[in-house]
Amino acid sequence: MSTEIVEKESQRDYTSKSIDKAKQNKFEEAKANSTNKKNTKTRKQDRFSEFDGEKLKDLKQVDKLSHMFNEQDGGMLDYYDLTTERGKRNKKKINKNDKERNKQKIFQLTEITIPESITVKDLAAELKKTSGEVITKLMSLGIMATINNELDFDTAYLISSEFGITAIKKTVVNEEDLLFDESEDRAEELDPRPPVVVVMGHVDHGKTSLLDAIRSTNVIEGEAGGITQHIGAYKVTISGREITFLDTPGHEAFTSMRARGAQITDIAILVVAADDGVMPQTVEAINHAKAADIPIIVAVNKIDLPNANIDKIKQDLMQYELVPEEWGGDTIFVPISAKKRLNISNLLEMVLLVADMKELKANPNKQAKGAVIEARLDKARGPIASILVQRGTLDVGDTIVVGTSIGRIRAMKNDKGQNVKEAGPSTPVEVMGLTDLPEAGDTFYEVKNEKMAKHLIEKRKLQEREKALNSTNIVTLNNLFEKMASEDLKQLNLIVKADVQGTAEAIKQSMEKLSNDEVKVKVIHSVAGAVNESDVQLAKAAKAIIIAFNVRPVGSAKEVAEKEGVEIKQYSIIYKALEDVESAMKGLLDPIYEEKVIGNALVRQTFKVSGVGTIAGCFVTDGKIERNAGVRVIREAVVIHEGKLVSLKRFKDDVKEVTKGYECGCQIENYNDLKEDDVIEFFVMEEVKR
Repeated sequence: MSTEIVEKESQRDYTSKSIDKAKQNKFEEAKANSTNKKNTKTRKQDRFSEFDGEKLKDLKQVDKLSHMFNEQDGGMLDYYDLTTERGKRNKKKINKNDKERNKQKIFQLTEITIPESITVKDLAAELKKTSGEVITKLMSLGIMATINNELDFDTAYLISSEFGITAIKKTVVNEEDLLFDESEDRAEELDPRPPVVVVMGHVDHGKTSLLDAIRSTNVIEGEAGGITQHIGAYKVTISGREITFLDTPGHEAFTSMRARGAQITDIAILVVAADDGVMPQTVEAINHAKAADIPIIVAVNKIDLPNANIDKIKQDLMQYELVPEEWGGDTIFVPISAKKRLNISNLLEMVLLVADMKELKANPNKQAKGAVIEARLDKARGPIASILVQRGTLDVGDTIVVGTSIGRIRAMKNDKGQNVKEAGPSTPVEVMGLTDLPEAGDTFYEVKNEKMAKHLIEKRKLQEREKALNSTNIVTLNNLFEKMASEDLKQLNLIVKADVQGTAEAIKQSMEKLSNDEVKVKVIHSVAGAVNESDVQLAKAAKAIIIAFNVRPVGSAKEVAEKEGVEIKQYSIIYKALEDVESAMKGLLDPIYEEKVIGNALVRQTFKVSGVGTIAGCFVTDGKIERNAGVRVIREAVVIHEGKLVSLKRFKDDVKEVTKGYECGCQIENYNDLKEDDVIEFFVMEEVKR
């Protein structure tokens, strides 16, 4: 018989004794883990408790920071607590009993460096203060400001002083300082240079004729109306020595150009006609020359005329402190005749004599610098500038910066139209190669660093744009009504286009001088060059008139102007332009009305109509009566009421007018106190042409 062996299945022990034993093991294990954690935390705490702040001095970087921790630096600005304990949630634990904490001293802020102007926010950051603290200090000084307001250096200095900190102005090195050499020259570097002479005087006193006599060329031909329209520069050789002449226009509109001519010159020749005497432009020329602090030589012209009186000219000029040498003064008077070439050589000798006394010198080897005499836009060659080199030597290929324009000189021409490769001091030349049209009177510099020069040009353009934006009055919906109420004036907008920049500038100034209390003349655009479509579109948008001086519309500009209804007025003499603008202004002025009595009527009877008022039965004694005319009620030769006629009838019909000898019914607006035998005077207001 076989015996079957069956393996007995293992069973879990669920007795309470075994369960208690398992719990005990888990508890002991958890306790051991907790102890390990406590030991770790204690080690961390011990590490912080043993921390010594003095150990900072043993750091390798102590040399770099040593000046921050010296006691001699003064008082303390702030303390940093190096022994702060933190709890489980990373919060500070404050131990009230531990008064002595290990704190490390930090350096004190005693001075700051700030620019010329600084915002409140930036100043607060420099002072290591809050904006609120700085604003509070400003308010204590009586200045109300926000964090975005800019403070000048003086105000910022005062605020810094309030906090016990000294403010130092930051020296700003800009592109001009790096690009332009304005250092003084040593005596051995200077060489004699030709004098630059300006010829000034009244209209038609013979300035251009004098230059014509000097150069023996007829430059007066082709000048409209005999008026020099823009500055010209010429170089002449007399007795082996050179003199540069500037010919400034004599018309009063070119005052600014004459002033510019005087500022870049060494000697002024004042031309006065012996038969005409001292005129307004003569006085202006004297003032410009005196403002520029240059000597004046008086050329008394037209002495060949029978009514010439030289002594009277000398006497008249004495009141302007121009006393002749023979009368004990220091002003040279030279009587000349430009037409007959009399005494011209004597005048030039006097010019050279005065130049020798001034000892005119310049450094020909320095960075080239000078002034723009004139600028124009050439259709084929682009911007062309007439310049006068004042120091250094300008060569073809040099890069020059002038105003907001930069360019490499591609070609240079002298006053005779010949190509030249270089131009020294006191030499006028015409240059080609600029990117934009410069302003007449701008200073030009030769530059070597083109990259920096271009950066300077962009900066200048941005400044000009900001200036233009700031100069325009911005009208919003909020201030529209205020502006309409406060600026109760009409405006005539003009666009001036001329052959050269100086002429455009002069016309602009002359036009704007025509403004009066009622009409303002505003030149919204003034530049040299032909009238183009862009000008026409601008004129349309601004409702402006285009003044074209010695230029014509190009391309389709004329067709666009006709289509858009824009008026282009073309002139070659400035007087005509000024007269036409004055006429246009008179059309804009508020008309003047004059009262005209048209008739009288006698009240014979009155009728009171309910809901209407008093109707007067009248007889027209003279003239006529018109409906809507003005009326005066006269009783015993005294005017007792002035008003308006609102109703005029013949029998039952409304009529427009009633003539002498007829009867009619009249009603006066808002007036019913009419009596028999009153006289009613009728009048109308007629516009008077200005």
